[in-house]
Amino acid sequence: MVEPQLHRVTLPNGLRVVLAPDSAEGAAEAGRAPVVGVSVHYDVGFRSEPEGRTGFAHLFEHLMFQGSESLEKLAHFRHVQGSGGTFNGSTHQDYTDYYQVLPSAALERALFLEADRMRAPKITEENLRNQVDVVKEEIRLNVLNRPYGGFPWILLPPVLYSTFANAHNGYGDFTDLEDATVDDCAAFFDTFYAPGNAVLTVAGDIDVERTTELVHKHFGDVPAREVRPRPSFAEPHPSGELRGRHEDPHAPLPAVALGYRLPDPVGDLDAYLANVVLAAILSDGDASRLQQRMLHQESLVVDVHAGCGLMGAPLDARDPDSFTLTAIHTPEVGADRVIAAVDEELDKLATDGPTEDELARVTARWSAGLYREHDRVISRTLDLGSAELLHGRAELISELPRRVAEISAEDVSAAAKALRPDARAVLELEPASDASAGGAA
Repeated sequence: MVEPQLHRVTLPNGLRVVLAPDSAEGAAEAGRAPVVGVSVHYDVGFRSEPEGRTGFAHLFEHLMFQGSESLEKLAHFRHVQGSGGTFNGSTHQDYTDYYQVLPSAALERALFLEADRMRAPKITEENLRNQVDVVKEEIRLNVLNRPYGGFPWILLPPVLYSTFANAHNGYGDFTDLEDATVDDCAAFFDTFYAPGNAVLTVAGDIDVERTTELVHKHFGDVPAREVRPRPSFAEPHPSGELRGRHEDPHAPLPAVALGYRLPDPVGDLDAYLANVVLAAILSDGDASRLQQRMLHQESLVVDVHAGCGLMGAPLDARDPDSFTLTAIHTPEVGADRVIAAVDEELDKLATDGPTEDELARVTARWSAGLYREHDRVISRTLDLGSAELLHGRAELISELPRRVAEISAEDVSAAAKALRPDARAVLELEPASDASAGGAA
């Protein structure tokens, strides 16, 4: 795989730009089509929401698709799809991204669309009320009426963390969503959607000089606005085991989630990556330790997973970040027996470390998966943008396979040793007594 040569531009209004053209050699090797990915990452996510406005970052993501200064409602959809492209957005703990993949001939159209809504999205009472209803329905579908909805990413943080920023429900409370006003939205836009608080990434079949001209043409006159310093969301590690319980009316079986604090992914990246390798040794594939023991040998669980990051992917947030382990088990097994098995496997890894074969297997699988993902222009674009925003170095995505391969058995042993019972959260999820009756509320 030939990695893209990155080019950077910072506009006078503060917008940071990363350009990642496919090399002729790399495109030929991968058989890549003449397409481009365009993304904008804004440095605002769930953690930045003010108290009383839970779910606001995600709600605002929806509003950014409801028209802009020069375009009516649904025009963004029509122009991207009419060019043969796809688009979407997503809200994370520390950022919100907007992205599209189009034929390279439609690059200017994508840049115009993103610049126009960066300049002035159409925030109206009608659009706000409509999108509040859309978000509420999304919550009903994905959380309230789905088995294990919000488990663990919504339900575990209030047990593991103590501050509002880290512990609250990023999807949002219905009352908070309904109380949102147009003035709230305007203030949120002015505070967080300034060009200087964003990273524009363009990757794929592009000419750097021509793309730079187009970026200046469309984004250069977006007015600069003050960018407030990002506050620290740090909080102390747990000083004991924290316990929580949740009743899920739709879950057919009980489940348990364990949450631990991770090393700072920005300030202590190698220690963080040791936890990424540890999670893979524990649960990645049939040969992993927890799958072998808990699924195949002792039949303790029907599903088990370990990973870094509440949103399902590592390196998706700044500090504080979470190591999570989830298991769905039968009632007769019980959560304590599951937790005891996890602790035993962590103790073994803390004492003896992984084998050379385990390290080789998980690092090879992880690197292969990363290369496979980055053969897709949208994954490459999004990872470059988030790495530039969170770490200040989009080049990091090319370095990860090497850095993961350099993680030693001692590094993994140290990571396992840090996942202590006296510094973790335990969330037990129980089916409602009438869960067998089924049916959504």
